[in-house]
Amino acid sequence: MLTLIQVLLMIVNIIWFIVIAHIIMSWLINFQVLNMRQPLVAQLWYGINRLLEPIYSRIRNFLPNIGGIDLAPLVFLVALYALQRVLINNAVGFY
Repeated sequence: MLTLIQVLLMIVNIIWFIVIAHIIMSWLINFQVLNMRQPLVAQLWYGINRLLEPIYSRIRNFLPNIGGIDLAPLVFLVALYALQRVLINNAVGFY
C-alpha cells in the first residue's frame, strides 16, 4: 500500500510542475518574452493547454467572474496540495 501512495504522490508532483510551467509560460507569452510563432513554444503551449483546460473549465464553472483574473490554476494548485497532504498523512499509518 505504501508503494501505491508513493506512486500517487509522484503523479501529484508531476501535475504540480506541469501547472507551474503553464502559469509561467502564460506570463511569458503575455509579456511577449516567448513568441507563439516559434513552433516549439506553440507546441508546448497547446499541449499543456489541452491537458489542463478541461480541469480549469470545470473549476471556472464554480468560481465567480472576477474579470481578467483567472483563479482556476490557483484553486487547482490548492486542491493538489490538499491531496498531497492527505496522501502523506495516510502514508504514516503504513510505516
